[in-house]
Amino acid sequence: MDHVYLFTDGACSGNPGPGGYCAILRWGSVERTISGSEKETTNNRMELTAMIEGLKALKRPCFVTVTSDSKYVCDAVNQRWLPSWIKKGWKKSDGKPVLNPDLWQALNELMQVHKTEFVWIKGHAGHPENERCDAVAVSEYQKYL
Repeated sequence: MDHVYLFTDGACSGNPGPGGYCAILRWGSVERTISGSEKETTNNRMELTAMIEGLKALKRPCFVTVTSDSKYVCDAVNQRWLPSWIKKGWKKSDGKPVLNPDLWQALNELMQVHKTEFVWIKGHAGHPENERCDAVAVSEYQKYL
């Protein structure tokens, strides 16, 4: 199974507001950047979209190390909130509905195809790929300003 590195970031001007996302896929010396934007969205939706679009771009099952500055997503996966939400019918431990269930469902489906590990990094702290992703995500949402 190929090992792919996926670096992601989402950004918003306002929350909600115009948003952008970026995913950098790296396999050996091959690199691909995927990005996009939405006119009205949230930062968390853009974070999830970056991961989904990155994983969707893979043509076969891979082992994927996802590196993100989104504690929202990394904690949901690493602390096993996601399986709990699914089991509870997309409700959180407090009984309130999970936000963005459509994107969580899409991410969960892709996690069944690929073996994934999620690594959280501090944002805006000099991580080269995170800085690149942030710059691209910001340039994406600026199309709407």
